[in-house]
Amino acid sequence: MKPATALRLGLITLIVLILEILSRSGAISRFVAPPPSEIVVDLGRLLLSGRVQPAIGQTLGKITIACALAIAVGTLVGVVVQHFRAVADTLSPFFTAYYAVPIYAFYPMMIAIFGIGEAPQIVIGFMLAVVAVVVNTISALDRIPRVFRKTAAVYGMSTLEAARRIYLPHAGPYLATGVKLAVSYSFIGVIGAEFIMSRIGIGHEIVFAYNNFENQVMYPLILFVLLAAGTVNWVFYAWEKRLLSRRSRS
Repeated sequence: MKPATALRLGLITLIVLILEILSRSGAISRFVAPPPSEIVVDLGRLLLSGRVQPAIGQTLGKITIACALAIAVGTLVGVVVQHFRAVADTLSPFFTAYYAVPIYAFYPMMIAIFGIGEAPQIVIGFMLAVVAVVVNTISALDRIPRVFRKTAAVYGMSTLEAARRIYLPHAGPYLATGVKLAVSYSFIGVIGAEFIMSRIGIGHEIVFAYNNFENQVMYPLILFVLLAAGTVNWVFYAWEKRLLSRRSRS
């Protein structure tokens, strides 16, 4: 095990142990935050009961759609924008300031356009994720050696063809950063939108449990979100490391 990995696991273990001790000793009220061990047990019981499976399926489905759209659209936009240097330089300040805008402020407009349902939540997740993909795609393509661009020009490739056959495969390890951010932002966007207005979903279940003081439901679902997002990001992190390792050997 690498030292950095061991340090991360040790830090997480330490935080969990501190919370466990504080909760069981009464320093933190069980009503405020139950011990982590009880949260894990409650999560297992909740999943086995089948009560939240429909909500989990709905939320993960919306996150998958939002993330897939963000990756596809963001990569395409990033390729086009990066090809035109003047456009990239013009839009750069807007990309930088994008996340200073409260996306949830547009939720009423999303409802007016798409109606009450799952579509506004998917759009919010997409809007949060897509710019991260665009920015990282531009950054990745900026790393392409000039000789690759000359090769594409020699073979008369169009921008999209060169991107598909040369640029994107070469920039794969750097594009993985945008994908990881898209996953994280999709989780945040969709579940956050479910907090505001949703009839089903993990966010709705967490808010409902909070309003009804059901800590044995709220905290396990929060833990589930952390585990799901962390697992997906770990998979993409491992993929990124594998690409970088293959690049260093070639």
